[in-house]
Amino acid sequence: MIGADFDIFDRALAGERCWMRAADGTRQSLPTGRWLGLTGVGDRRADRALTRCCDGPTLDLGCGPGRLVAALLQRGVLALGVDISPTAVAITRFRGAPALRRDLFGPLPGAGRWSYALLADGNIGIGGDPKRLLARTAELLAADGLAIVEFGRPGTGLVTRKMRLESRSHTGAWFPWASVGIEHAEALASAAGLRVVTTAAVSGRHIAWLQREPRQAVA
Repeated sequence: MIGADFDIFDRALAGERCWMRAADGTRQSLPTGRWLGLTGVGDRRADRALTRCCDGPTLDLGCGPGRLVAALLQRGVLALGVDISPTAVAITRFRGAPALRRDLFGPLPGAGRWSYALLADGNIGIGGDPKRLLARTAELLAADGLAIVEFGRPGTGLVTRKMRLESRSHTGAWFPWASVGIEHAEALASAAGLRVVTTAAVSGRHIAWLQREPRQAVA
């Protein structure tokens, strides 16, 4: 999910307390309980909101350990997870869900044909360039496809910072990461060839549904 610090990410998925530190010294614990689907009713409600409308082929970008992909498959929805962490991909597959270890900016199967694409759990921050990330997501979608994107709470702003993963015994390399408040959804969507269909706040998490803009006919 995050850069190439697989050792620290693996430690987090195994239950070790790890966190993400900003260059200014502030840090936050990695929400591994949520990623693994082990948190409470509120997160389950938000997860259902993220996936409720998915009734066709769905691509989960930065799928982590695959809880959303597995939930979709249980409903009979074709879904695929993509993540750069080998452990995350292995856990997803252990759940019985398909996943590929790929960079989401590289070649992916079904590009331009996915009905839905998910960017959950703050993955709008991947690469530190949310406009580029949403444009890439739009490329992966079918002409009428829908991106379902989790943003930060109102007032978060749009901030790109250098971050690194840390555990008690290991320190990772710095990488760019963006924090994006829901108030920026409309402008970012427009810049990426998408439009906001609707937004919702569910159990303190903020979700936007973004649809591809129709291509203009060539005269």
